[in-house]
Formats: sequence, C-alpha cells, structure tokens
Amino acid sequence: MIPRRTRRKVTNFVMFAFTGLCTFIAVSVLFFILGYLLWQGWQSLNWNFFTKLPVPTGETGGGFANAIVGSAKLLLLASLIGIPIGFLGGVYLAEFAGSATAFVVRYTTDLLNGVPSIVIGIFAYTVIVVPMGHFSTFAGGVALGVMMIPITVRSTEEFIRSVPNALREGALALGATKWRAVATVVIPAALPGITTGLMLALARVAGETAPLLFTAFGNAFWSPGWMQPTASLPDTIYKYAISPYDDWKQQAWGAGLVLLTLVLAANVAARLILRRQAKL
Repeated sequence: MIPRRTRRKVTNFVMFAFTGLCTFIAVSVLFFILGYLLWQGWQSLNWNFFTKLPVPTGETGGGFANAIVGSAKLLLLASLIGIPIGFLGGVYLAEFAGSATAFVVRYTTDLLNGVPSIVIGIFAYTVIVVPMGHFSTFAGGVALGVMMIPITVRSTEEFIRSVPNALREGALALGATKWRAVATVVIPAALPGITTGLMLALARVAGETAPLLFTAFGNAFWSPGWMQPTASLPDTIYKYAISPYDDWKQQAWGAGLVLLTLVLAANVAARLILRRQAKL
C-alpha cells in the first residue's frame, strides 16, 4: 500500500504539472496568433499603408489610411456615448442605489453585456440607419457606444466599491455632503482603476465587425463629417480577407497585425495602470 504522504506528493506533482501545461497552452495560443500575424503581415506595413487610400480592384499597393481614421472616429464617438453613461451609472450603483434598484441595474447591464454584437448592430440599423435612410459614422459610433456601457458600468462600480470606507467616513466627518465626498475623495482614489476599465472597454469594442456592417458599412474614400459611411479596420479586414486578390489578402494580414497590436497595447497599458495603483 502506498503511504499517504507519497500519494499526496504524487497528486501534488500531477496537478501542478497539469495546471502548468494548461497555462502554457493558453499563453502559447496568444503568442502563436501574434507570431503568425507578424509573419504574414509585416511585409504590408510601410509608409503607404498608413497614409494612402485603397487602390481600385486589380491594382497593387494602396493603404488603410481611411480605415485607420474611420476607426479612430468611431471609437471617439463610442467613448463620448459609452463612457459618461457607464461611468455615472457605475457611480450610482456603487454609492447611491438601493439594494433592489442595484440588483435590477446590475442584472440588466449583465444581460446587455451578453447580447451578441450582431444583435446590437441590427438594433442600431433599425433605430438609426433606417430612419436616416443611409449608413453613417454616427450609427456605428452609437452601436459601439452601447456595447461599451455595460463594461464601463460594472468596472466603475467594482473599482469604486474597492475604495476603503474610511475615506468616505473621513470626508463625511469633515462636513462634506455625500455627493461631494464621492466626487472629491472616492472617485479620485478609484480613478486609476476606472481608467483601466475604460481602456479595456475601448479595447473590447475596437475589434468589433458585425455592428459596423449594419451601421458604418464601409467606404473606399475619406469620410467627411459624421453622417456618411466610413471605413474601419475590422470591416476592411473582413472585406479584404474574403476577396480573391492576393494583394488584398496580404494587406488584410497587415491590418490585422495593426489592430491586434493596438488592442494588446491598450490591455498592457491598463494592466500597468492597475499595477501602479496597487503599489500606491
């Protein structure tokens, strides 16, 4: 009969090896994707890629300048919609909502966060595109902004609730009102974490394609203003990747590398901000 201590050591070794293997596989998938994108897409990255418009079908060269600018406009509009609503909603949940109200709002935001992005795209198409009679940057930004709201609400709430109650009590003891204590003490203390949540929300919607197919639609040229269709990196990657032209497919790899790099940079920056807050 195997001694109990030996069985424990064997079990510990097996479980340690198994969890280590699973961790290695998870990390390897990310590095494999990054490496494959780098191998396939680096050849397309040059000055023209970032500064030129797409060329007509059948010609080689051109770039993704309009898609890069279009994605920036869409994310800016999404931020103007999603961040204020999500931030104030998170503050309300963490500091002012009653238990029943908080439960309903949390449950609703969790449901909204689980709605498939294509459904949100159809919703924006029905509510904005159809009444306006055309696709637009505005419609795409609204769709992405709606997707940002639940992520921003929940992350803001969690980071505000993590602020020690001693800070709230100290501000109230000095005569500050509830709202003033939240605005001048609690929110500044939680600001690095809130910023992290906002960056993660932006990274979450930056790569969405389905909502933009129903709203922003795409554009082979520059898109002036906010009421015209616009190109975006996810939408252009999709169209180039399924095309029969080798040059377009090569550029799709390059655009995918750029998009993944931007999303990865946002996630890394968010982690660095959160780590800095933990050290403080």
